[in-house]
Amino acid sequence: MEVVYTHCCGLDVHKKNVVACVITPEGKEIRTFSTMTDDLISMVDWLKTKGCTHVAMES
Repeated sequence: MEVVYTHCCGLDVHKKNVVACVITPEGKEIRTFSTMTDDLISMVDWLKTKGCTHVAMES
């Protein structure tokens, strides 16, 4: 059985920023956020608005 996630995100974590790539049926969008708490909360809010259900992280 193959599972395909339609609303997912890949995170590339660095010391001072996080690059997030969201893929949805509408397309791909990439944004960069700092690692400060307020910006990380903004990233989570953005992922929620995109309907993101799964996240994979590389650091």
